[in-house]
Amino acid sequence: MKAKQDRFIFKASLLSISLFLMMAPQIASALPLMYHAFKGVQAAGVQTLSTIPNFGIVAGLLISPFMVRWFHEKATIIIGLLVTLIAGTFPMYASAYVPILISRFLIGLGIGLFNSLAVSLIPQFYKRDEDELARMIGYQNVMGSVGAAIASFLVSYLVTISWHAAFAIYLLVIPVLILFALFVPLPHAAAARQTNQTETKATGSHQINRPVVVISILMFLVFTFYMPFSYELPSLIVNEGLGNASTAALIAGLSTLVSIPIGASFGFFFKRLHDRIFPLGFVLVAVGFLLIAMATNIIFLFIAVIILGFGFGLGVPYLYNWLDWAAPEQSLNLATTIVLVLVNIGCFVSPTIMDALAGAVGHGTPRGMMVLSGAAFICIAIYAVGHYLHVHRTQANVAGDSRD
Repeated sequence: MKAKQDRFIFKASLLSISLFLMMAPQIASALPLMYHAFKGVQAAGVQTLSTIPNFGIVAGLLISPFMVRWFHEKATIIIGLLVTLIAGTFPMYASAYVPILISRFLIGLGIGLFNSLAVSLIPQFYKRDEDELARMIGYQNVMGSVGAAIASFLVSYLVTISWHAAFAIYLLVIPVLILFALFVPLPHAAAARQTNQTETKATGSHQINRPVVVISILMFLVFTFYMPFSYELPSLIVNEGLGNASTAALIAGLSTLVSIPIGASFGFFFKRLHDRIFPLGFVLVAVGFLLIAMATNIIFLFIAVIILGFGFGLGVPYLYNWLDWAAPEQSLNLATTIVLVLVNIGCFVSPTIMDALAGAVGHGTPRGMMVLSGAAFICIAIYAVGHYLHVHRTQANVAGDSRD
């Protein structure tokens, strides 16, 4: 008889919670239908409904360790899934802006409770089998994109009913909650507390270094200027007559599907391109944004989205890998948490920052927002080129010293 960790139902149940890690912003395709639903609320305020879950995720990430300490991982994850289900489906039958805004924050809080656990649970079951551990980590990395793609395709149909119906995507939590509760056994609270105390004693003091700070700032900027792709693309498609809200959801879903094999193939590209992958990735993101701003038909737009997704699938994994190399070994979890917090803060403040920049330069249209994002990624790509030249020069000096 197979051990529990080798059974398909166990693996599917363990990985299924990662489906929701990137699902919160996928209702962005319904935003064009919501602009007129909330009288007196500006467009940036409506766009915040797409990004405020990221602020809730930050709160959940900070609360989660305390939840695990006093309860255990399974209870924390189940509570997070329940909060995600209740808060996620609340806008299906609510129409007032403020209660919906609060529910969107709470869905992020629920996701944040199990965000880091979705990764950290896997080594508990597969640390003795390195190959299987690598496979499971690889599967976990793409599950968020799979969930986002599923949500986008569902929203493309649901928005034809109403913007309220778009929030039915969070009913997907129900089967995942049942699977996880039934098929993923985890230690009780007392054992979890003892494990946490042992790990705390073993790791000793925690600190972060300069590369962690640089990576955190870069990730904040990357996601701040990438998010307009999520909340401005639907408006661009509808306003320019390229399609409707359903078309926007389909484009978002297809772009997510494209990013899945790119992210899964990062090791293949890195083996051949090494640190050149950093500037290349963000040059492609910049080109993608600028091409989206110039798109005059849906085919041109889709090609631009593929270029953007390809670049994003190269650049962001490089930053995460750089974090793994550069962070102090005993502080990797702390460094990862800091990066995740800044990523989600960047997503949350993106509409406010973009609105302020657009007002300053007089380009407040969706096309103007895409140009601003493209310009920002050109700046990031210039930094990436400098980083590559520095790394290349350092490696050349080390090689020269070894020959001497």
